[in-house]
Amino acid sequence: MKKIFTLLLCFLVLSTFAQKVEPTWESLQQRGYPQWFSDAKLGIFIHWGVYSVPAYASNEGYAEWYYSGLMNNDSTRVNFQKKNYGEDFSYRDFDKMFKAELWNPEDWAELFKKSGAKYVLLVTKHHDGYCLWDSNYSPEWNSVVGGPKRNIVSELTSAVRAEGLKMGFYYSLPEWTNPMHRWYVDPDDSITNYVDNHMIPQFKELVLKYHPSIIFADGEWRNSAEQWHSAELIAWYYNTVGEEAIVNDRWGHGAQYGFRTPEYSAGITQTDRPWAECRGIGRSFGLNRNEPLSNYLSSKELIRHFAKTVAAGGGMTLNVGPAADGIIPMIQQERLLDLGKWLEINGEAIYETRPYSKFYEMKEVTFNRMDSVIDFNWHRNSPDKSISYDNFSATWNGIFVPEKTSTYTFEVEVDDNVKVIVDDKVIIDYNPAKANEQQSDADQAKNWNSTSGKIKLKAGEPYAIRVEYQEKNIDAMMRLFASSKNMAKFILKPLDGFRAEYKCEQPYVCYTTKGSDLYAIAIEYPQDELVLEIEQPKENTIVRMLGCEKVLPWKYENGKMIIDTMPLKYNDLKSDAAWVFKISL
Repeated sequence: MKKIFTLLLCFLVLSTFAQKVEPTWESLQQRGYPQWFSDAKLGIFIHWGVYSVPAYASNEGYAEWYYSGLMNNDSTRVNFQKKNYGEDFSYRDFDKMFKAELWNPEDWAELFKKSGAKYVLLVTKHHDGYCLWDSNYSPEWNSVVGGPKRNIVSELTSAVRAEGLKMGFYYSLPEWTNPMHRWYVDPDDSITNYVDNHMIPQFKELVLKYHPSIIFADGEWRNSAEQWHSAELIAWYYNTVGEEAIVNDRWGHGAQYGFRTPEYSAGITQTDRPWAECRGIGRSFGLNRNEPLSNYLSSKELIRHFAKTVAAGGGMTLNVGPAADGIIPMIQQERLLDLGKWLEINGEAIYETRPYSKFYEMKEVTFNRMDSVIDFNWHRNSPDKSISYDNFSATWNGIFVPEKTSTYTFEVEVDDNVKVIVDDKVIIDYNPAKANEQQSDADQAKNWNSTSGKIKLKAGEPYAIRVEYQEKNIDAMMRLFASSKNMAKFILKPLDGFRAEYKCEQPYVCYTTKGSDLYAIAIEYPQDELVLEIEQPKENTIVRMLGCEKVLPWKYENGKMIIDTMPLKYNDLKSDAAWVFKISL
């Protein structure tokens, strides 16, 4: 009877996917998501195009947005362009230099397989409109007629599928310079002609030629899902490709469907639908030759971060940014191979797993340093890799000695909660959630707010300045100014700077489950014992570390499982990044 019930259940699931999907959000919700994506956990993103020739942005900028910088007269990119390519060199001229002369798609596919990835996402067209296939809707701006003289989409799709991986496509809905609609230039509501006569037919051309398992749409944020015809396109794609097809969540305002795609943040706790963080190994997606080494995650940091995303019920789409010649930088290759070696031993605790009733064991992490002033704007970043990008706090203490006796105005530009305290007197206590109730939409769109407070200070007297900040969202930003009747506004610089302390909660153990097994992924090695606050296991529960056959003693006291790790010796440790303890319940 149990076997019959299982077969019936499988038939019902297959029947649900086999049914034609209607172009409505209700029908899409009912269709749901294929299980393979939730089981896969790891995919490889590839940003590669004509922007890979200059391969340049600010230290933490997105190099694939190079063209946008030129159009917006960003001095950093404009000066770089003129200095290195000349006054009359245009962005389209990079096509001649994008030759892919060393590119071997089979080498890429083999590397991605060794990384442990289960799918690949290629940027087939970014916002610059350049296509990596012979699109009839971009006949003079693609890789087949351009520099490479190759159909990159076709060749890579074949190589990836030959390795047994799923192939997916990133596709930018808008384009910066398409004459039918210039994104960020023409009015947002004038997009109908572009959508109907360029975007939709090109999208369908791409899908019909290559039948990708994933569509990752992007660039949707200035228009509604209705204007993009998103429900119709997704339904058509599903009906064309079949049950394995899946899309992401970037389809315009009003769309309530697709796997979630947080960018440079694993801070999702919702498990109602699949999600996968998309991020680079460094700060950029397209290759940025201007990135410092400190931007890159080490192999240890990458493995630990990946474990956190999986424990929270998600996964990761990890980006590589190849050079214009087709070579993936060695440091990126190394990170992928190290991740793959770790997964060879510990993949049992990653693939096809589900979240436990609690994601992590947490502890407070503190980072101290001296800051000369409070003036920062961190996007997808924090003061140190030990501090999370979001949900951290900072406290600054310093001494300010006024030059003149006067009433001073202290002002902050800030994105989140802040207090400014002068000699134990709170002069600014700001909560943007409350302030935004009276704020205009234009000001809210800036993602930062300005507020101030006044206090009378005497010349030559030392005043203790304390600033308390709580970061909630991924963009951390604040500047602290002072001014008086006789002094124009200036960035406050206390005597000897600020003593800064940054704090956040970080996981030190991540949990996953599969069947009746619980996996505790320790991202700090437990020298003598591993203490887990979990439900009491059965008496016959067996504990082993993956990669080692030794059975580890354990006991349960005061609501905690205490695993004795003393029997483990150096030769038993197959990793220096994270260690997985399998608890067979």
